[in-house]
Amino acid sequence: MSNINQLQDEIIEEFSDMDDWMDRYAYIIDLGNSLETLDESQKTPDNLIDGCQSRLWLDAQYSDGVVTYRADSDAIIVKGIVAMLIRVLSGQKPQDIVDADLYFIDRIGLRDHLSPTRSNGLLSMLKKMRAYAMAFTLKG
Repeated sequence: MSNINQLQDEIIEEFSDMDDWMDRYAYIIDLGNSLETLDESQKTPDNLIDGCQSRLWLDAQYSDGVVTYRADSDAIIVKGIVAMLIRVLSGQKPQDIVDADLYFIDRIGLRDHLSPTRSNGLLSMLKKMRAYAMAFTLKG
């Protein structure tokens, strides 16, 4: 679990250098732009996350005891948010993902600066990522 917390702490540190939320949004957009895009064949209804205002596809694979997430969205802020979640959770053991306390979301103030529909989308992303991890715990 410490690796997940270490990654969260890195994100908190990066955000602590920015006082202005416009700078933080720009950084989130940059994170989204650096996210590897999903192949069109993975943009299926099964990978589409319900509850997001924009379209967000999330794919999860399980190999060598860890979960690897990939995602894409048609909204730049959403893509940046999911990029942060992937940074923290991808490459982790399924049970660690299920048990993770994702405190960085509140510590960087993200939840307070999202619209209600974006907040719902964030919860949907987390729910889906944890659901994948839970399913993979049964395989491992």
